[in-house]
Amino acid sequence: MNHKILVVDDEESISTLLKYNLIQAGYEVVTAFDGEEALNVVKQENPSLIVLDIMLPKIDGVEVCRTIREQRNQVPILMLTAKDDEFDKVLGLELGADDYMTKPFSPREVVARVKAILRRVTFNSTSDQEVNDAKEITVANLKIYPDFFEVYREGHLLDLTPKEFELLLYLIERQGRVITRENMLNSVWNYEFAGDSRIVDVHISHLREKIEENPKKPQIIKTVRGLGYKMEIPR
Repeated sequence: MNHKILVVDDEESISTLLKYNLIQAGYEVVTAFDGEEALNVVKQENPSLIVLDIMLPKIDGVEVCRTIREQRNQVPILMLTAKDDEFDKVLGLELGADDYMTKPFSPREVVARVKAILRRVTFNSTSDQEVNDAKEITVANLKIYPDFFEVYREGHLLDLTPKEFELLLYLIERQGRVITRENMLNSVWNYEFAGDSRIVDVHISHLREKIEENPKKPQIIKTVRGLGYKMEIPR
């Protein structure tokens, strides 16, 4: 499958560099240079992934990300910023970004991140099977269909991001085991995230909001103080 990547950056030199390296890696690339243009291109081109700078003219990258998610579009988003600012990082991920990089960066690293995200988010669009025919996993009042990237809670389809879905499967596969934040970063994000364990906490919080009866008193994803998290099946 020839994935189409949208690169959104107002610095032409960076946009050109990323476009060249992504094309060399075998991707089709379209570009936008401000947030307003980016939203129009998303509608017109339906990209497989967006590389999105935060500091943009007209509409900044945070608002672009927010708007895309409000439209229930779950296209993966790799956010870029010139700021090494923890608040920006957490805010971007809370809005639904899948990954985050701080400038300056290596174009090769961007390509590697893009490849890793797309490997994790490969939907089987050619299958005509019904959901009921797919492999089903039941956890408490959840039904998970890995082949379709779908999770149902009491019959209602949940709006999980690709990263939340992957994190949920990762925890399910390790039920009853304490998983450290560092292990989650290395396994789910496929590389060391420079100790930014807050990223794990943000995604766990989002998962709890969607799968727990009472997110403030979680019964499925438990916090193990000083260590990490553990998935338990309520009895």
